[in-house]
Amino acid sequence: MASNTPHTFHIPVMGLAFSVDSPLKVARFGISSVLSLSDDALLEQMRAYYSQLYFLPYQPITDKEEDYRARRITACLNMVDQLVKLQLQQLQKEEFTPLTELTKYFEMLPEQSPLKLLYTQMLHTEDAAVKEVLQTKLRASLVAGSIDVNIMTKLDRANYDRNGNLLPQEFTDAMAALRGFANSTVKSSVVFSAGMNMRLFSYLEQFQCFFPDAAGELLKKIVIKVSDYRSAMVQGKILAKKGLWVSEFRIESGLNCGGHAFATDGYLIGPILEEFNQNREALQKELYSIFSSALASKGIHVPLAIPEQKITMQGGVGTSQEHDFLMQQYGLDSVGWGTPFLLVPEATTVDEETLQQLVKAKEEDLYLSPISPLGVPFNALRNTSSEQLKNFRADRGKPGSPCIKKHLVSNTEFTAEPICTASRKYQRRKLEQLKAQHLDPVTYFIEEAKVLAKECLCDGLANSATQLFTASKKAATKAVTICPGPNLAYFSGVFKLHEMVDHIYGRINLRNNTYRPHMFVNELRMYVDYWKNKKEEQLQTLTDKQFKYLQSFWDNLQEGIRYYKQLLPTIFKDELERKVIMLDELLDAENELLLARLEKVAAV
Repeated sequence: MASNTPHTFHIPVMGLAFSVDSPLKVARFGISSVLSLSDDALLEQMRAYYSQLYFLPYQPITDKEEDYRARRITACLNMVDQLVKLQLQQLQKEEFTPLTELTKYFEMLPEQSPLKLLYTQMLHTEDAAVKEVLQTKLRASLVAGSIDVNIMTKLDRANYDRNGNLLPQEFTDAMAALRGFANSTVKSSVVFSAGMNMRLFSYLEQFQCFFPDAAGELLKKIVIKVSDYRSAMVQGKILAKKGLWVSEFRIESGLNCGGHAFATDGYLIGPILEEFNQNREALQKELYSIFSSALASKGIHVPLAIPEQKITMQGGVGTSQEHDFLMQQYGLDSVGWGTPFLLVPEATTVDEETLQQLVKAKEEDLYLSPISPLGVPFNALRNTSSEQLKNFRADRGKPGSPCIKKHLVSNTEFTAEPICTASRKYQRRKLEQLKAQHLDPVTYFIEEAKVLAKECLCDGLANSATQLFTASKKAATKAVTICPGPNLAYFSGVFKLHEMVDHIYGRINLRNNTYRPHMFVNELRMYVDYWKNKKEEQLQTLTDKQFKYLQSFWDNLQEGIRYYKQLLPTIFKDELERKVIMLDELLDAENELLLARLEKVAAV
């Protein structure tokens, strides 16, 4: 995010489609958002669509051209950058009247924002000359939200030329995406998620834009999405040794989030944030020492001051009280609001059928699913059009997807070249293997269900936007997978952008009537269920290693509960009833863990 972004929230990456054009919807209002670089075909469709919409020249980049993936990404980002700048220029020309976007820009700002205070002063000024001076100052102060991008580090498929020859490693998916971003005109951040990719991290050194200039400024910044402090320290050091500065550590709840859920070993978000807050200065100093030495060895100017390093958080936030508490208690620079924005067409792209499913979704419709071909738990919505298509294919005796895009290929069980576990090619072979094993009916049914559960996310997570950008009527493009977090259950409706922003800042309340525990309790419950499921899976064949893992997980949950008990007076300063309710919920979780604790000694 740009350091001068006026808002205290950001919109994280959501799927492939859902936030892909969010910058074109919200950046002109000073709101930062993140778009995925995983699907270059989708980005090319988006460039064609918006070029036509804004009467821009458009030259297609086909998949037959050299380095097409990186070039598509660069061209799309350049277009977005150009259009956001144009939108902001048009905004500056508008009048301060009730229905203009200029007025909307300032009305949506948080109340404590210096710009909002100046705007309020202008509104109450009766002197025409003074009012005009203030309006000129306000127009000059407009800044766009950051056009940030996401690269899932582990989605780094090797690619081949038209003759089937393996291309050099710089043409792998993640490295081509990074090159596309580095060569673009946007001045923003790349968000690395899903862990470390040493090859990708080393590739950053090839681009001057990630190193500080003579003034110590970074043209493009690095953001690392992490689940705990140790991960931040490890990845921060790896990059610092290369002379690369992490401008932001973006902490995400391991389970209380949308899409892929990378669970911690029982570490809860509250204690994680506390550790960051307590060690923030020490972390910066240690990384700066390594970073400055590396820059000096490369002959690059070393910034005299420690560069800015933000700490942000996302996952499961649903009320303005939680938002404010996180900002104040842990000194956060921004809080991510993802899932609720799926209900805001002015901010995200969701097809109408899926949008209506989201509006009606209850707690039981949202689940931690096994549908991802990556084998990582995936927060999803039940009975989507993509799930229906998957089941239709299986019922017809043709399970699996055609697998056209191949972004999630990883399995080499039956082939030399990796294939996707959601593909027809894999599922046909796997089911044949299971049948040849002559398993008993119950075991076969369980194993078959595991195979058939996998869903084509390359298409499912992109199709909402594909429908918009191409007006395609093919059945395959209508199959949508969507990845809301559990927080969706507490919102029912389609909202305007200003309404959701007002909800975030406590000016209105958009939650439905479903009882909603505090976000800390919601995440705790998810982790208790996760631990119990892990225990159930491993109990019959429990090894010493598994026993230690489960016991450590259990201990960490108990430590988290103790932390929340101590924090209760701070969370609810003058709300005795809510304090008592949350204490009861913490005691319930504690008791549930005590009743389910491990008693048997693991086999050595």
